[in-house]
Formats: sequence, structure tokens, C-alpha cells
Amino acid sequence: MNHLFNPDSVAIIGASSDPGKLGGRPIRFLLEAGYEGAIYPINKRADTVQGLKAYPSLADIPGKVDQAIIIVPAPAALAALQECIAKNIKMVQILSSGFSEENAEGLARQQALVELAAQHGVRLLGPNCLGIVSVRNRYFATFSTALEALTPQPGGISFATQSGAFGSCAYAQAIQRGLGIARIVATGNEADIDVTECIDFLASDPQTRVICAAIEGCRDGNRLRRALLKAAAANKPVILMKVGTSETGQQAVATHTGAIAGNDRIFDVVCQECGAWRAMSIEEMLDIAYVCTQLPLPTNDRASITTVSGGIGVLMADDAERFGITIAPVSPDLQRKIHEVVPFLVGVNPLDTTAQIGVIEKGFQKVLDLVIQDTDYAIHFVYLAQIPCDPGRFLPLLEDLTRFRKQYPERLIVLVGPSDERMRALLEQQDLVIFSDPGRAVRAVAALCAIKRRWQSLHPGLPNTSRPGKSKPDEDSRTLNELQAKRLLARYGLAVPAETLCTTASEAVDAADAIGYPVVAKIVSPDILHKSDFGGVQLNLQNCGQVEAAFAALMNAAAKQDGNPLIQGVLIAPMIKGGIETILGVHHDPIFGSMVMFGLGGVAVELYNDVAFASVPLTAERAEQLIHSVRASKLLTGWRGQKAVDLEQLKGALLGLSAFAEDWSDVLEGVDINPFVVMESGTACLDAVISVR
Repeated sequence: MNHLFNPDSVAIIGASSDPGKLGGRPIRFLLEAGYEGAIYPINKRADTVQGLKAYPSLADIPGKVDQAIIIVPAPAALAALQECIAKNIKMVQILSSGFSEENAEGLARQQALVELAAQHGVRLLGPNCLGIVSVRNRYFATFSTALEALTPQPGGISFATQSGAFGSCAYAQAIQRGLGIARIVATGNEADIDVTECIDFLASDPQTRVICAAIEGCRDGNRLRRALLKAAAANKPVILMKVGTSETGQQAVATHTGAIAGNDRIFDVVCQECGAWRAMSIEEMLDIAYVCTQLPLPTNDRASITTVSGGIGVLMADDAERFGITIAPVSPDLQRKIHEVVPFLVGVNPLDTTAQIGVIEKGFQKVLDLVIQDTDYAIHFVYLAQIPCDPGRFLPLLEDLTRFRKQYPERLIVLVGPSDERMRALLEQQDLVIFSDPGRAVRAVAALCAIKRRWQSLHPGLPNTSRPGKSKPDEDSRTLNELQAKRLLARYGLAVPAETLCTTASEAVDAADAIGYPVVAKIVSPDILHKSDFGGVQLNLQNCGQVEAAFAALMNAAAKQDGNPLIQGVLIAPMIKGGIETILGVHHDPIFGSMVMFGLGGVAVELYNDVAFASVPLTAERAEQLIHSVRASKLLTGWRGQKAVDLEQLKGALLGLSAFAEDWSDVLEGVDINPFVVMESGTACLDAVISVR
């Protein structure tokens, strides 16, 4: 991958003397940027191209060539790649379009390129890609028109995007904002090199401090996990955007778990577990990257707000609460010190110095200095109104802000207020940041807090498919009714009530007598997954007569269902009363593998959608985090005088379900345990569906 960004020489196959054409732009950009490597235009009909000696073919170039760029019509790309192989070029960019993005014929052309490259150990970027920009070594190997009007300055932000249009839009905005850039790569059709591999490279790239990436699709979820974890280990924030809503490999599944999951939710979970942040707009992505390159990651999520306006301070406090930043009152002792300096100051955090602050010499700086000195808050928001637009008032303040930044290098001093380009540049030279919009400032800093928290509890690794004691499903296990599913889950430690499958009414009465009343009766069929939808469950049966009637009603109702379902009988089980209904599940994502789900259960689980997911394998700590990440989890810990339920048994059930998902990873589509009742002491799996692929 180093040869992709740092070649000593490059050949352009399809080079044009017209600097405005696709084949001419990379040469023009390389020359204008001052690329110091050798540039070899390949053009059979010209002796020179844009002032450079041209060559009829790669074979005519003396010496070796590190990289080739192919910009020829798609049908000619294979012959061009064969030339590269003959010249022993191991890194090739194919900027040409006309491949899998167009039609079946284009897909066949692309596959031929992939197969030929693989046979000879050649790496491909593209086809149908926008190319490479590597700022420090001035390697501008792209045809992006963004570079016709904008010149990137060196810095620590790198971009890896699949979409060239998205990438050029993002880095054009970054250049306009004056953000320093290290690398830019657009991967196009990703016949070989993809965004995941670029993230992996950038994670170890000394020039890159922050990685901005946009993904349309992901071929290998575990490769993406490893790349994100590598970046987190290197203390490099990854800010991801997911472009598009269609999901490769998404399959319709019958369980609640699969219906609720959706690949977009799973993508969010993977970002959280692997220490990345998912941005919802280019503006948000660039705001976070901007803060990351100027400031340290916060050591805690506590913040002060010092303003010259009460209204803006309240607005920022509201945003801070919404985004997870703590705005705690300063101590009474600090309040006393501040009021000795500014008697008319309002509030205890936010701290409003009011417009009168101008009557006290350096009053604002004195307040801010006291707040930074006397608190352990990692974050200090400072609203300055229009002061940054007035050099006479702002430059003296800048001296003190610079002193604070050097004196407290671990603190984040975040300024808010309108400013011109000159003032912003002065601030950024001192490793300070300024936002014109207070909400964007709070949101960007909150993302840094979240990234830091995520780095402290990263996903521990990938599923262990050779786990000791691993059990494998046999052919008889491929179609499971409720009783079979629950017995299988019981082997993994999930508590299942004593119950009996009955094929006659008399068997049902005998089973109920043995269990003891009241009982529950449920239809059993591998073809009927949601029994409550058609009245397939009869509750609180008190005597043998009710059991006989329930048996007949269930069998009749099941027989009327569409599709001629296989009816295996009626399950008689004890009536469990009390406790809190939850839902446990497993969703097999086609990209990221098995995900365990937890939420509050019952028939309305899809309506309220208050569930959370976690990747397999779970640890005890991550199982506990999964439970408490559900909003309604407060109900489990004793809400408004209710007794707390058995969280240890619930956690054990989640760990058992995770182990089951590992063992059955080759065939498992999903698991739906709903309801799973958690009581003051103990748990009970009352219904279970296991779906296999």
C-alpha cells in the first residue's frame, strides 16, 4: 500500500496533451503540485505530452516504474494491464469507467482484470475510481476537478471513500475550511483495494492523525473490525459515513430479532464496539476531524460554559445534555472566588459574565482562568459573541487564551463566535478551535468524548470457532419446533420450564395434572413462528376441562393457517406469573456475523423498538453493558419501589446465547426468545424460535 501513496515514478497510460481531458488532468495536477518523482506519459501518437517526453508503450521506458495509471476506454484496459505486468509494475490505478457499475459486460471485463492481476501479484485501485492525492509528497494522481480551483495544504486528516463524488465533495469542503490533509483515496468499484484496506494502511501511516471514511458496501465485516481496532490502538479517530441504504446480502428473516436489526443498526453497533464514530453529514465529519487535529482527546466528559450571553449559554447546556456532556455546577468555593472578581456574574455553570464584563480589565480572562484552575473539567466552552471580529478587543484576549492552552495542554478550550479567516488562522496556529455555531461545537466535542469512551471498552475479538466444548448441529436439528429449540438452548444454560408436547387432548390433561394448575397451552409447529398472531396460545388454564377445550381450539385454529403448516401437537407448560418480560435474540448479519440482541419483550417489542445489539462473542462486562444500554432497563433495577430482578441470571443467559451463536455460526440465521421472563430470583425462557439458513 505504500506504493499506492508514495511512488517514486508513475506512468500514465492514455496520457493526453490536453490538460483538461481525463487523460491530461493527472499530469497537469502532478506538474502543478511539484511532484518530484518521474512522470512517464504513454501515448503512441506524441513525442511529448505537456512538456514531458512521451513513450509509445511501457516497454520503452528505461528502468523500473513504481505505479501505473490506466485511463483508456474500458475494452482496452486488459491489454494495458498486461503491459503493466510485463513491466513488473505491482501497483495499478484504473481510473477508466465502463465496468461493473454499468452492466454484465462491464462486470465480466472487471473480473478479467481481477483474475489477471491476482495471477501476477498486482494490486488494483478501481476501476472507475477518482485516484489518489498524497499532499506532503505532492502526488496528485487524480482527475478530480476539485483540484482545479483548490489546493490542499498538508495536515493530519486522511480521506478514504468508495464514491469519488462523495470524496471530492468532502475534501473540497475541507480545503475551503483550511483543514490540513495527509492522504485522499477514492476506491471506486473496489475490484481489489477497498476502503477497509485503506483504513488499515492509514492506521499505521505516520502522516495521518484522523481518518475520514465513507463506505457504500463492505465485503468482509471482520476485516473492517480489525482495521477500526487497529486505528483505535494507534489513537487515531475514525469518522465513518455510510453512503446508501440498500444492504448487500440483506435477507428477509422471520424472527423479531431479524426484523428489528436491519444492517444499518448493526453498522452503528460495529462502529461503537470498534472505537469509531458514525457521522450523519459531511459537515459533522469535518467538524469532528477539525477538533481532533487541534485538540487532545478529553480525559473526562465534564465541561464548563463561560459566556457573555445567558441565552447562548443555556442553548449550549441543552445541547450538552442531549449529546452526553456533563455540565455540573462549579463548587461553592469557586463561586466565591469568581464573584470576588466579577460580582455581577450570573449562574454556576453556564457562567454568564454579561455584557458588563468590559468594565473589568481582563475580567473575562480572569473568570476563565479560575474555572480552568479550580476544576478538573476537561472541556471549556467559551462564547465570545462578536469579539473575534474586532481585532482591537480580540488580540489581547488571544494572548491569554494562548497562555491557557500552553499552561493546560490536556484541556480542550473551544471558542464559539463569528470570526474571519485571519482570526481563525491565528487561533489555529495556537492549537485553538473556533466555531460560529454553538450546537456544532458541542456536537463535535461530544463525539470526541464518545470516541474516548469507546476506546476504553473495545470489542475483544472475533468469534472463536474452535471453542472448547463446541457443539455442532446435526441434520435433525435443521428444522426446530419450540420444544426442540428450548431444549437446545437449555444446554447453554438458559432456564426452561418443565413442559410436555401432547398430541391428544387426554395427553394434554395428564401433562397438566402432572405439572399442576394453572398451565399454558401452545400450538407447536416449525412452520408457525408467531403463535400470538392467530391465538395460538391459551393462558391461565385452571382445570382439565379448560385444557381439553384449549387443545381443540388450538388445533382447529392452526389447521386454518395458510400454507398447510405441519402441526406437531400442543405444548403444556406451567403458567409463570410475575417478573418482567424481556426479549433475547441472535441476528446473523450477512456482513458482520452473529449479533446478540436484548430488549424489553412482549408482543409490542417491534412497536417500541427499545432493543440493543452486541457482536459475538460477549464477555460478562459486555453483557452487562448490553442490558443497561436499553432505555427501559431501569425497570429491571427497581423502578419506583418495585423489586429488582435477577440480573446475574439474565447476564448468564446472554452469555449462553452468545456461546450458542458461536457454535452454530455456520448455519444460524436467527434466534428469537420472547418472552424471556426475569424474576426477582431466576429466569424462564417461555418461547423460542431458532431459524437456520
